[in-house]
Amino acid sequence: MSSLSLSARASWKDMYTAALFETDRTRVSERIVLAESEIVKRARTLFEAPGDNSDEAEALDDALYMLRALKSCLKLETVGELYACDRAA
Repeated sequence: MSSLSLSARASWKDMYTAALFETDRTRVSERIVLAESEIVKRARTLFEAPGDNSDEAEALDDALYMLRALKSCLKLETVGELYACDRAA
């Protein structure tokens, strides 16, 4: 595996991990967008790359799924907070 390939793999994984473990609620959405962008870039690179990249391609799919789940949870949480505020008023 080339150093470029290792660097690209580290890049999307680092961004993905940063999104999952971001503790500042105001930055989570931004981190998710950045991670999704890196994952999509890597997926495109793998699509054009020779050889069997199925393990990493599956990891990319799993990562996108988890980021979308996190995004959904954040939306539900926001809706829940709005609902709770409406009920308290």
